[in-house]
Amino acid sequence: MEYFERRRQRFTLPVAPGGTPFQQRVWRELQQIPWGTTTTYREIAERLGQPAAVRAVGHANGRNPVAIVIPCHRVVGANGHLTGYAGGIATKRRLLQHEGALLV
Repeated sequence: MEYFERRRQRFTLPVAPGGTPFQQRVWRELQQIPWGTTTTYREIAERLGQPAAVRAVGHANGRNPVAIVIPCHRVVGANGHLTGYAGGIATKRRLLQHEGALLV
């Protein structure tokens, strides 16, 4: 609820979702994306030191079991377009607008 009231911009609760070691690295990196900003799959892959792993980052992003807590909605395509989100693109757009990362 605090997130939707804009009183919580970062989740500090411990989460330990099951996944491959690579997925867990991606999810930890997703948690570093600040409120109100976006990044690309390529930028995540580069931060992980695996610039060729763009598709693998996308796959890990899609397997995120705790969306919003691990903010996978903050990842966009290289062209800045909104790409896949388990809750749908309209939900992703609303979340990013809520955070001020997209203009209404």
